[in-house]
Amino acid sequence: MLSPNQDEHAHSKDPVKYGELVILGYNGSLPGGDRGRKKSRFALYRRAKANGVRPSTVHILTNPQDSKVSECVGSVKPSNVHIFTSPQDSKAVNSKGHHSISFTLSRNQTVVVEYCHDPDTDMFQIGRSTESPIDFVVTDTTGGSKETEDSSVSPSTISRFACRVVCQRHPPYTARIYAAGFDSSKNIFLGEKATKWKNPDGHMDGLTTNGVLVMHPEGFPDDSKQGAWREISVCGDVYTLRETRSGPVRGQLAQGESSALQDGSLVDLCGATLLWRTAEGLLRAPTLRHLDALRLELNAGRPQCPVGLNTLAFPSLPRSHSLEERQPWVYLTCGHVHGRHDWGQRPERHREEGGRGEDGGGGAAGVGGNRECPLCRSVGPYVPLWLGSEPALYVDAGAPTHTFTPCGHVCSERTARYWAETPLPHGTHAFRPTCPFCSTPLAPAPGFSRLIFQGPVD
Repeated sequence: MLSPNQDEHAHSKDPVKYGELVILGYNGSLPGGDRGRKKSRFALYRRAKANGVRPSTVHILTNPQDSKVSECVGSVKPSNVHIFTSPQDSKAVNSKGHHSISFTLSRNQTVVVEYCHDPDTDMFQIGRSTESPIDFVVTDTTGGSKETEDSSVSPSTISRFACRVVCQRHPPYTARIYAAGFDSSKNIFLGEKATKWKNPDGHMDGLTTNGVLVMHPEGFPDDSKQGAWREISVCGDVYTLRETRSGPVRGQLAQGESSALQDGSLVDLCGATLLWRTAEGLLRAPTLRHLDALRLELNAGRPQCPVGLNTLAFPSLPRSHSLEERQPWVYLTCGHVHGRHDWGQRPERHREEGGRGEDGGGGAAGVGGNRECPLCRSVGPYVPLWLGSEPALYVDAGAPTHTFTPCGHVCSERTARYWAETPLPHGTHAFRPTCPFCSTPLAPAPGFSRLIFQGPVD
């Protein structure tokens, strides 16, 4: 019989929504379109039947002469720890069909933590693999909203079974993040060279090769303040960062910190960064319809190009990245908005010194090269403007008044300021602010510009 909490949504037409994971850099959809489990955002709903698991029995598979048995088990053997010394016993453990995590300590010893069914949780797995255990397939994100077309050129740094999110099936529906996911054999395998250890309470834990990093902001989204980046272990404990992304020595245990995701939490998989929005947070966030209403309101003001005196208009949302005739363009140094024109081309030597040439930015004339603004004579990049069309990335529902530099994605001032002040992991030990809509690294602070539109002259 269901408890009152469990029964609360049992007869509801709408399934319980835990939240959504949104990949930074795709502005609403993957370049080739969202298909199946491979898409730019993934909604986590309460499953019809719980599929969560929890640790149960610990098996130590060891050579009888291995002196490390006592080191691993401790002076008193817990009742749920089984020591096996024969190959037949080892095979029996591995063939039970239960979920398990294997910690290989040496060629002679492996600790296998067996997991049993947990009726109170749902588990969702994220990774690069397209095998059935993965619910949300994530590939490496490159700057400019482009997926890596040939993975053989640049091997992926995202694990095939990168992480798992475990959600409580009843209120408050807490979602927790864990490094590593179970493979098709229901196993997580940490080899001999993996970073792993035994905690003071006796349970084994470890880190994945490139790690799963998490940042919990404070006061998101109303009064957002960035938190510290941490690393999550396979068992969900929180640690300070290693010296480098795949360093052999784990960081310090972050006392009092939790793996529970909160609205605005960022999860980095070393190749892609995901934003977690709770169901409640999404209800307060702007919708695509609201963003389009702001676009129509902006276009209704009939902004004009100061040079051609033609009326400008942002193309309809979302996601078209083909330039249109009335597309607004901006001089990023000063923020003056124009239409596309050839005025103010700098001599070739200036373009070579200051940036890419005329066709350096996606084939559009002048993108990436330096141009001189006809209104204020400031010199800098001249790029087309694109509205940010992924609502989950906004921290408010304000008007589109600012643009990230140098990519030209437009959003509200608070949203631009928040992301420009949020360093995201880059490489093995660096962090840098990037545009959340296209993953382009931002220019030095402030990383965004206020847009200056000219109204109609008639």
